[in-house]
Amino acid sequence: MTTLMEPYISSTGYNVFFDDTLAGLETFIRSADYSRILILTDRNTSEHCLPVVQAAIPTVSDYDVIEVDPGEENKNIDFCMGIWRMMLDFGADRRSLLINLGGGVVTDMGGFAASTFKRGIDFVQVPTTLLAQVDASVGGKTGIDMGNVKNIIGTFAQPRAVFISTRFLQTLDRRQLVSGFAEVIKHGLIKDAAFYASVKGLDASDLTATHIQHSVVLKNAVVTQDPTEKGLRKILNFGHTIGHAIEGYSLANDSRPLLHGEAIAVGMICEGYLSYRLNGLEEASFNDLVATFRRHFPDYRYDATCYDALLDLMKNDKKNDGDRIGFALLNAIGACDYDVFAGKAEILESLEFYRTLVN
Repeated sequence: MTTLMEPYISSTGYNVFFDDTLAGLETFIRSADYSRILILTDRNTSEHCLPVVQAAIPTVSDYDVIEVDPGEENKNIDFCMGIWRMMLDFGADRRSLLINLGGGVVTDMGGFAASTFKRGIDFVQVPTTLLAQVDASVGGKTGIDMGNVKNIIGTFAQPRAVFISTRFLQTLDRRQLVSGFAEVIKHGLIKDAAFYASVKGLDASDLTATHIQHSVVLKNAVVTQDPTEKGLRKILNFGHTIGHAIEGYSLANDSRPLLHGEAIAVGMICEGYLSYRLNGLEEASFNDLVATFRRHFPDYRYDATCYDALLDLMKNDKKNDGDRIGFALLNAIGACDYDVFAGKAEILESLEFYRTLVN
């Protein structure tokens, strides 16, 4: 990983800082007058990442650590209850700060816990996975799952700052790194054809800090125009209507559930098919998309008996309008439309396309 020239980008009321040293975190804490400082981790980040943060804030010693179990299956109201209880036990008030140190589960759930505790306290995001750095920690979306329905409970709440250090990526296993690569590729597909062309042939381990920053810049350009997802921000959901259903189904049924990026890769192939069938995406572009995701991500095999369960999950998607299932679909590489609705027949056709592709 290389060090970035530009130290930050401005988002909706906060800055995203790119700094492997995390020196800005100590400066941020010292410049504020917080009554309590709490750090939310999971068991993995507590072991591998917390020491890095502690070394970066040597003059800050009065803080408490809240540790949760890792994994998407724990991003739920029960674990939020545990976080809130610990915040109460540590004497947190409305002038407290919660530092969310972890991947997408910690940044999503920690942001939600902070935004609702005593009607909202400050929080900052210190994302430790590629997925969290390019996606989950930026944009002010917080949320938890209910059963196997993804992110159905949540808030729009902006962090006070985001601090991105590529040093944390050295702690990831390859599967986690590749999972985050799905969102990097997606940002190019929906908004920057040249960026897509530059990253699609790379190995996930070849991504530089410059690639990560540009991916964040692309997402930030969307969310600053539409912070609460009334329109344009919906393009960030390309691959997610079907992908979230695949993820929820896998979580409930597989002994080794798909990671978010693995499921979204399946979703982007399926929704790429819908883009080709319904929204004008050229066949050559669609074939290129399919080849890209199959090059980087494992095939996921299912049979037609799961289609009803997947459709039921899609019916709870946040982008729906009444009983119509909503999608963000490409019209070209680097260009995406939102509020495109597909019927049951077309959705099943896309699922069947993927099933026959990998079998």
